[in-house]
Amino acid sequence: MRSFPPLPDVHGPQAAEGLLTGHLWLLELIDGTGLRFRMDDSGLLRFGDPETTFAGPEAVPVALRPAVRAVRERFDREALREAVDDPEEVVFFGVATHHLGTDYDWDRIPAFLGTDVWIGEREGPDSDAGAFRPPDAAAAIFEGVGLAPVNAVEREVNARDFDPEGYAVPRSAWRDGPAAGVVVRNKRGGRGKLLVGDETTAASENGAGGDRDGPDADGPDTGDLDADDPEAIAARYATDDRFDRVVEGIERRGEAATVDPIADRVVEAIARETPVRFGDGGGSADPERVRAAVIERARAVFEGR
Repeated sequence: MRSFPPLPDVHGPQAAEGLLTGHLWLLELIDGTGLRFRMDDSGLLRFGDPETTFAGPEAVPVALRPAVRAVRERFDREALREAVDDPEEVVFFGVATHHLGTDYDWDRIPAFLGTDVWIGEREGPDSDAGAFRPPDAAAAIFEGVGLAPVNAVEREVNARDFDPEGYAVPRSAWRDGPAAGVVVRNKRGGRGKLLVGDETTAASENGAGGDRDGPDADGPDTGDLDADDPEAIAARYATDDRFDRVVEGIERRGEAATVDPIADRVVEAIARETPVRFGDGGGSADPERVRAAVIERARAVFEGR
């Protein structure tokens, strides 16, 4: 699966030559983790983050599972088959939105926002193969297959009228506060990022998204919570409101809202929407232990419905 395109700082030494020429698109920089996928001939979608590809659903990090599920449920496979000769030559890139310091409105922001589309080799004299599509074309492709593209802040800005030194990063479309930054792109493939303040860091490998701290924080803060205390995590974050939203989402898809899927989705929601980190590293919570604590609460919710 093709790698994410580099996204250097507009002001940095790796800035793309000729980026600030022609007409520019300014896209909101989303604080999240890069997620890429492609479709096999069978229609199976295969996913990866910026560093690896996932062998199967169980290998997807907990915080990214809502994004993977959203893509699987909404992706229009037939639309892709009708649009290209070889669907396997198309790679989609975007951001799995989850809490990395920026507190988005999690009810509104999609779990996945598309940023780039790569179309591989195709035969024919009019081939536009082997390239990332321009931002307007990529947005149209995402909409055509049923997925939301990252939002544009401004379109077709004449580079002569754009001053990166004096540019004020706008408010986010997905929170009550500033965007993490903007991605500057031209139609020849040049791209770079402008961040909120010098202290903000975002990973260059993540398309139109960061992978560390957003504009709200220097790092994840769970207050007095101990990552090794699943009962405390469940008590704070497995709230009635979160259960209600999870149950409503399951039932809206026509699925049975039983204890196991409720607990799974609540743990995923905690991983996506809160500062709790799940994984194998130090300071990370064990998803299975948190799930066991959430199950007890899920049973009470399920029995009360």
